[in-house]
Amino acid sequence: MKPMLLVLLLSLSACGASLPSWQGSEGLADPHLGQVWVTAEQRWITPQALVERLAPAPYVVVGEQHDNPDHHALQLWLLQRLQAARPQRSLLLEMLQPAQQARVAALKGTSLPGDAALQEQLDWQPGWDWAMYGPLVRWGLDVPAQLLAANLDGDTMMTLYRRPPPLSPRYSAEAVRRLRDTIEASHCGRIDEQQVTAMLAIQQARDQAMAAALANAPTPALLLAGNYHARRDLGMPVHWPRASAAPVIVQLQGVSAGALPGAQQTDYLWLTPATPERDYCADWESD
Repeated sequence: MKPMLLVLLLSLSACGASLPSWQGSEGLADPHLGQVWVTAEQRWITPQALVERLAPAPYVVVGEQHDNPDHHALQLWLLQRLQAARPQRSLLLEMLQPAQQARVAALKGTSLPGDAALQEQLDWQPGWDWAMYGPLVRWGLDVPAQLLAANLDGDTMMTLYRRPPPLSPRYSAEAVRRLRDTIEASHCGRIDEQQVTAMLAIQQARDQAMAAALANAPTPALLLAGNYHARRDLGMPVHWPRASAAPVIVQLQGVSAGALPGAQQTDYLWLTPATPERDYCADWESD
């Protein structure tokens, strides 16, 4: 590690770099809440120690649960702490599509308007809760050299749905089975084989797009995406260019009774409060 980087990191640790207050209410009594599980070492470390480990990495992927507000607060905290250690050159978002990139570029280096006007100028997609993503977008427009789209456009996804290409041989049989099961469960079993095949193709293409966008971004580069896209065994790391340094994977996960992941899934697991479980299939039945 370079001496100047070490000095910056030691200074950061000394100043305490307090974490944001928890917004969730589930699992607050867990003794490891807020700590980071290192899968390769099978031990817990502090968030500050995570910053030290991530600072030298050219590529970082942070997986999230989209509707967990604590995940977005910690993402912003992590970006700020990494920026204090070394300049962040690229922030990539699953929530942005290539068609929005010109709008993003037009806003870089300008005085940003209020939330409503900013969403309109970005053509922000309403499926992404601005209350959670707005602070991250504003940080990305204000601080790093580039804020980059990492997803596919809607028209591209529709084309893939109509004419799904075959799956890459990079997937293991177990990975395909898990992806199929997840797609079927997320649609409450109301999906036929043709639709499953199409959804698999779209998932693959989105992960391929995220891998390419991150690999081609100015470094240090950090991608924010859903946890399934961030999984080393199922998501965009499957499609990572072999010649590039592998990205470091961090997953944010709410406290649950499930087993801790292994190194085949992620490098680090950051434990947060969980959001109350919601039965989306029951909601579907009531519609």
